[in-house]
This record gives sequence, C-alpha cells and structure tokens, in this order.
Amino acid sequence: MEAAVVGLRWVQYAASFVLTGGALFALYALPARGPSSAAALAWPRQVLAGSAAILVLATALGLLAQTAVVAGSLSAALDPTTLASVLTDMAMGPSSVARGVCAALALGLLLGVRPGVPAWVASSSLGAVATASLAWMGHGAATEGAGALVHLAADLAHLAAAAVWTGAIVFFLILARFADSTDADGLEVFHGALAGFSGVGSALVAVLLATGLINSGFLVGVAGLPSLLATLYGRLLLLKLLVFVAMLVLAAANRLRLTPALRGGLDDPGRSAAAIVALRKSLALEAGAALAVLALVAWLGRLAPISSL
Repeated sequence: MEAAVVGLRWVQYAASFVLTGGALFALYALPARGPSSAAALAWPRQVLAGSAAILVLATALGLLAQTAVVAGSLSAALDPTTLASVLTDMAMGPSSVARGVCAALALGLLLGVRPGVPAWVASSSLGAVATASLAWMGHGAATEGAGALVHLAADLAHLAAAAVWTGAIVFFLILARFADSTDADGLEVFHGALAGFSGVGSALVAVLLATGLINSGFLVGVAGLPSLLATLYGRLLLLKLLVFVAMLVLAAANRLRLTPALRGGLDDPGRSAAAIVALRKSLALEAGAALAVLALVAWLGRLAPISSL
C-alpha cells in the first residue's frame, strides 16, 4: 500500500503540473490566433482535459490509499468514520478535497467551454491551486515555529516553478512530435516558442535553485550534510539533484545548440528535419528526467527528513 501511495502521489504531481504549466504555455508561447494557436489545435485541450481527469482519479485513489496506511488496512479506510476523521483532522484531507475539486472544475471547463484565452486562464488558475495544495502532501506545510511561513512560501514557489517548466516540456515535446519540415509557418511557431521560453526558463531555474536551497535548509540543514550518504532520504535527495542537473544540461543544449539549428534550417527542409529529430530526442530525455524527479519527490515526501532524525 505504501508503494501505491508513492505512485499515486507521483501521478498527482505530474497531472497537476501539466494542467498548470500546459495551460500557461498555451497563453504565453503559442499564437493568440490563427491555425497554430492553442484554440485552433485539437491537442492542447485534449492534453489538459486528460491531465485534469487523471488528477481527479489519482487524488481520490491517493486519499483512499493514504487513509488505508493510516488506518492499517483498506477495509478500515472505507469506514465512513475513518474517512471523515482524515478529511477533518489531517492536512492531507482538506488539501486532497481542494485538489480534486479544482481538477474536476478544470475538466468540466475544458470539456464544456470553447477553447481560448478565458479557458486557458481559468484552467491554469485552477491548476495552480491544485498544485499549491500539494505542499500539504509533503514536508512544506509541516514545519512549525518561526520559519514555518518561510518554508511554506518557498515550497509553494518551488512547486509553481516546477509546474511551469514541466508543463512547457510536455507541450514542447508534443509540438516537436507534430513538427513538419515542410510546414514553414508551423516551424516558425515552434522556433518562436523555443526561443521565447529561454527567458522564462532562466527565471524558473533561478526560482528552483533559490527555493530548493531554502527547503534543503529546513529539511537537511548544515548539521545534516554528513548524513546525506548515510540515509535513504539523503541518497534520494542527491539522486534528485543529479537528475535535475541533467535537465539543466539538456535545457542548455536545446537553447544554445538545437534551437539555433532549427532557426538556421527554416529555409532548408533537409536541415530543419535533422534539427527536429534532435529536438525530439532531447525533449523526450528532458521529459523523462522531469518524471524521474517527480517520482523521487513523491518518495521523499513519505520519508522523514534528515533534520527530524
């Protein structure tokens, strides 16, 4: 059951991040109108609606699985009294309800409202609330004392930056999947989105690094540094950092080498085809690394941090 809890936490992170970051991507990276706009393309709404639906299901199952861990068995978790106690007395209860409601509202909106800027704004806002609620599923909202608000604020900012980046990676990967070297207009849009994200990406990395250091200060601390290799929590944290560095290397390659290569090949279908293939591979690796980071975060959230040992 513990493995199911970790797995469902991972799904909730991924789905809420794609919902939030993907809807924002449709606003700032794709054209506002025309055949290449998010409203004209079929897949942005499908991806966002799918993410919202997955988040609804994963949140419900995750709450049930965590209740089963607390209660000692799945049958005990199905007891209305036990569920009511979790919903009212534990932080994961109200946060799960908030996350599930936001995901359900986003799903209804995406299925029932015409695609466009209002739908993307509303979906990203609901996704942002769902993403913020994840802070109460981990260590961010568990700190007590004078630094509690600082830790919570850092965790919320960390989640927000990670959501924007993850959603962008997924949408870039889909754009690369549909990119056609003979479609000059589509390639212009693809290149414009890649080039335009460079500034956003730099800001996101800065936020992730700063908030990551703050969170590590609370969860590890200077005194806990010698225990990084001696504890499971520390080893998983180091692995997360290594995968994050790999993401930074891939993102830098996209920005400094592959995006300029696509720009240089816009007038040459042969060169642009090679650039598209390279971008597909790089973005697939970056997406895989992002999912690995989220899996590690889901696992770390179930372990006692080094500072508490």
